[in-house]
Amino acid sequence: MQQPQHLREHYRHFQPITTRWHDNDLYGHVNNVTYYSYFDTAVNSYLIEVGCLDIHRGEVVGFVVSSSCDYFESIAFPERIEVGLRVGKLGNSSVQYELAVFKGGQQQACAAGRFVHVFVDRQSNQPVTIPQALRQAMERLLPA
Repeated sequence: MQQPQHLREHYRHFQPITTRWHDNDLYGHVNNVTYYSYFDTAVNSYLIEVGCLDIHRGEVVGFVVSSSCDYFESIAFPERIEVGLRVGKLGNSSVQYELAVFKGGQQQACAAGRFVHVFVDRQSNQPVTIPQALRQAMERLLPA
């Protein structure tokens, strides 16, 4: 079965990340679990940068309820990468982000993943409708 292409041009926002020494595993490449940290960093950095997520005092927080990643090419320390971000599905209280890891200058992703947030009330942990400012920020990440 042929793998779908995950090209840089399909993503709407990019988060630069420099791999760290401790990202590498015994085999000399970035360990698979570290990619999830990169995804988390890309999503939350974007939401904080656009001013719609206050991780310390906001009434609404996003809980990760599902995530996955497919790997196509290894990366290692030291390496500068970019995590591409787009929204695949935007619901009433949840969003599915689609992410891809790119080596500097490469058009084809080294890895591609999915990350689902359900937004909840900070106090009750019950799902809530995505606030308008947050929804607008996510709409900017929908494919053109």
